Amino acid sequence: MAFILAADPILPQNSSGQWLGIVNESTNGSHQAQIVAIEFDTRQSYQDLDDNHVGLDVNSIHSIEQVSLTKYGINLSETYLYDAIKVRVQYDGKVMNISAKTNKTSEYKLISRPLELSSYLPETVFVGFSASTGDAIQINCLRSWEFHGSKIADETHTAVPVPVPVPAVLLWAWITVPAMLIVFSMFAFYLYWQRKHREQPEDAYPRIEDLIQGSSMAPQKFKFKDLRKATGNFNPRNKLGKGGFGTVYKGFLASKEVAVKRISKDSSQGKQEFIAEVTTIGSLHHRNLVRLIGWCYERHELLLVYEFMPNCSLDRFIYGNEELGMEEPTLGWERRHTIIYGVAQALDYLHDGCEKRVLHRDIKASNIMLDSEFNAKLGDFGLARTLQQSENTHHTTKVIAGTPGYMAPETFLTGRATVETDVYAFGVLVLEVVSGRKPGNQNEQSDYNNNIVHWLWDLHRKERILDAIDSRLTKEFDEEGMLSMPVLALACCHPNPHQRPSMRTVLQVLTGEVPPPLVPTERPAFVWPAMPPSFKEDAEKFSSGSQLSPFTKLTGR
Repeated sequence: MAFILAADPILPQNSSGQWLGIVNESTNGSHQAQIVAIEFDTRQSYQDLDDNHVGLDVNSIHSIEQVSLTKYGINLSETYLYDAIKVRVQYDGKVMNISAKTNKTSEYKLISRPLELSSYLPETVFVGFSASTGDAIQINCLRSWEFHGSKIADETHTAVPVPVPVPAVLLWAWITVPAMLIVFSMFAFYLYWQRKHREQPEDAYPRIEDLIQGSSMAPQKFKFKDLRKATGNFNPRNKLGKGGFGTVYKGFLASKEVAVKRISKDSSQGKQEFIAEVTTIGSLHHRNLVRLIGWCYERHELLLVYEFMPNCSLDRFIYGNEELGMEEPTLGWERRHTIIYGVAQALDYLHDGCEKRVLHRDIKASNIMLDSEFNAKLGDFGLARTLQQSENTHHTTKVIAGTPGYMAPETFLTGRATVETDVYAFGVLVLEVVSGRKPGNQNEQSDYNNNIVHWLWDLHRKERILDAIDSRLTKEFDEEGMLSMPVLALACCHPNPHQRPSMRTVLQVLTGEVPPPLVPTERPAFVWPAMPPSFKEDAEKFSSGSQLSPFTKLTGR
């Protein structure tokens, strides 16, 4: 993140990633950039001291002066440790002074640099913020900021001497930067929150049974002792897997194989996840949804009982298996197509086939379960939310929910889950199944760029989209049949949610009733607010339209 003074309120084109939204490759180091920035950097790049520093930038991403915050006991990537990080920027017309403090530290003077802003900036400037991410997801949060400026009257001829020279311009900027959170810092905050809430009284869910049993078609209630016995006292040898919400064990109830999920006591939203599963999937019945058999709340334990899926989850079969230490059979094209079609049927049912529309909000390969015949069944409804079909079109949450790599770009701005955000995640899933690649993998080759969607758009632009097909499928290569699948995936991952097809249309494409939607050769720019449906036909014309401008205009310094 950077606090900037710039001649232009529009951030430079191609200034994402390492450029921090300040400059791009052509303007970096050039006087035409006309920008002065104070960067708060959490990633070490060329010429950086470390991945935790403040720098003063003038027309360049390379700081003219920088200082590491580590020696002051301040960590930009672990801002959950403080109420806020307060940064003060003071400019008196001659010297730029930057200082910082937290609720746990004194105020430290970081940078004091002689600087003549008029040499780099015009008379009218814009003051605001810019931010960017590289290969990893990062959330930049600005809690509040204040700007105070005063212009001293021009000197006039007078007989009264002026004892002390008065600076021409006085600029004060109070910036509160509470969070520049990349993935690992979000996880650290999660752990801190969990430790804090473990101190609460054990009986944190006094009305949970009323909430569940008050729901129509609630599944069977089990006793804890029966589930403990069924899983061999939750024997690690019966462990099928572990996710963000809990651990799943194989068990036997009445000589029938089942899967028992034991919600983690460390889960920050255990009650909400548990109730969401029981009240959502418990009332749904579809051949492509994992069936919830029952539930248990006893001894402050939350447990869910599902039908057993012999082949576990889809991710075991579409990636390389070095992490598993075992060999799994490669899924052929016919099975992959059947799996994609099954998931599409499940989503079509959730969106338009049941009384209340259901938004899954966490579609990914590890949540697609496979039965003995490799039929796909969508599971893990811990983040799912229901909507009245005739009323709401979205679900808004204070906490951004989902899995990085599968989340639509608008989610980070609005916090809303919609049918279209589910479709986006489905598109990413299709790319995974077709290519055998993960949504983001640091170990992939450079052109993969750690983003499967951008990678496929790039192949499409180069007319090499068939290069995305998993090389293990070459023996059964059907160019015409194969081509429609990645194109469909790109349509589902269109940056404009209004341009994404419905799941009903997706099903028609998969059955060959209609061709896949047309997608532009170049990846459209993400613009928000998104264009409404009435402008779909003009989408390509406006793909590089206006963008959010986080600036305040200041005239006359």
